[in-house]
Amino acid sequence: MSSSSTSSYCDASGNPSPLAAAGAAGAAAAGAGAAAAAAWPRRQCRDVFWLVVFLLHLLVFGAALALFGLNRFRQADRFNIGRYANLTAEPWGTPAGSPDPAPAPPPPSVYRSEDPSVPASELTETYWKFYGAAGGVGAALAWAWLAAAAWRKDGGKVVMRTAVHSLTAYLAVASVLCFWGKHFFWGVAFAVGAALHFLYVMSVLDRFPFTMLVLQKAVRMVWELPDVMRIAYVFVLVMLFWMALWSFGVSGIVAFGIPNGGQWWLLLIFSVSLFWTGAVLSNTVHVIVSGMVFLVLIHGGPAAETMPPKPLLKSLQYAVTTSFGSICYGSLFTAAIRTLRWEIRGIRSKIGSNECLLCCIDFLFHIVETLVRFFNKYAYVQIAVNGQSFNRSARDAWELFQSTGIEALVAYDCSGAILLMSTILGGLITGTCTGVWTYFKQSDKAIMVGSTSMLMGMILVGLTVVVVESAVTSIYICYAEDPLLIQRWDPEFFEQLSEALHERLQYRSARARQILNGRLDHLPHTSSI
Repeated sequence: MSSSSTSSYCDASGNPSPLAAAGAAGAAAAGAGAAAAAAWPRRQCRDVFWLVVFLLHLLVFGAALALFGLNRFRQADRFNIGRYANLTAEPWGTPAGSPDPAPAPPPPSVYRSEDPSVPASELTETYWKFYGAAGGVGAALAWAWLAAAAWRKDGGKVVMRTAVHSLTAYLAVASVLCFWGKHFFWGVAFAVGAALHFLYVMSVLDRFPFTMLVLQKAVRMVWELPDVMRIAYVFVLVMLFWMALWSFGVSGIVAFGIPNGGQWWLLLIFSVSLFWTGAVLSNTVHVIVSGMVFLVLIHGGPAAETMPPKPLLKSLQYAVTTSFGSICYGSLFTAAIRTLRWEIRGIRSKIGSNECLLCCIDFLFHIVETLVRFFNKYAYVQIAVNGQSFNRSARDAWELFQSTGIEALVAYDCSGAILLMSTILGGLITGTCTGVWTYFKQSDKAIMVGSTSMLMGMILVGLTVVVVESAVTSIYICYAEDPLLIQRWDPEFFEQLSEALHERLQYRSARARQILNGRLDHLPHTSSI
């Protein structure tokens, strides 16, 4: 095994990782207490700076959300924030074109919801109910997705077929509805999304059989661990509590008439905050599930005698304490870089012999590959196992894949993209349900409420989708660390993975020779001297 692979058996302080400790415990057939002590070495807090930044972000944004929500809750402009937004072009009480000075505006206390001069649409509670419905729809979709995918052994087929066949059609229908409602920008956006999704699916169609195989085995692993699904349900509830505050503040912003697109800018800022918070919770589930799957594969099953006691609680404890800073750090960048990498790989595989375009795409590809080296989802498995910092975990995971050739298999697998499609589909359904209801009540705010509700739905569904994704990443890490772990768990799957890896390495070698020969053919011929 390579040095990068071997180094992953120890943490930063030199203590044995759960992989090495559990393997030693199993080989020696020690007692349960000794195995438990060896399997959970002491860990140090990592990436503490980003933990502090995230907690400060929660405090600052939480206070701002409460301020904006209360400002228009049952009373318009309770804190007189409107004076900072220049809400009216004319002074209060002055008729248009009147040369007389306006009297001083009344105090904010006179702006009550029953005041006929203040429409009800300018109050927080008018829009809060729409976001409440979005949270309910998103949570229902999240729980339904996990029940359909992970509570049945053929859930992988259900997930893949739904994501591939439904997303393009749904985007196309949403585009037509937006054009019908004269929202041309969103109509074009959904139409472009439908076209890009269709082109991506067509470009990776040959990878779907292998992707189906990996998803099926990951779902089987989750199916054998019902406790990790309960963890996902709990984190959905935690996210709903934060969304209650978030939607309260956002409802106040939607009701707050800010000119020159000020509402959209505020919504963008608070949406980024919600995305980061959702990503942190999602990746916390990722670390918990990865730790459990790793232990199951190492010990040979959840009922093995060498399994440490209460492994789920220990994984949860590490995820929300010593490793939480690393989770906060990685959650900022991983999703965006991973999505960009998928798109570039899909385009790169279909370029053909266009040397100029291939050169440009290769340049972008190498930039993204450099970023992936330090920001990738496989780092969360190393965080769960070794408790290292995020960048070191990402680097160790990537070097492990590169040294063993597993990276060729990881790049060929589209399971991450399929699961992302499921997340987007859940968000679209949530946004559509909320947007349609808002359209019939407050038609001018339908797009604003629908788009932010879509983000809520994506985050809630993503909290359950990550359970299957964690199983996929853990399977690849275990196969790279020690293929015998997969062979002991599922011999048939081990043979299929080994055959697929051999084919991908042969394909890469043939493609590299083809590109090299093509470039040599374009070199000018020189006569020998």
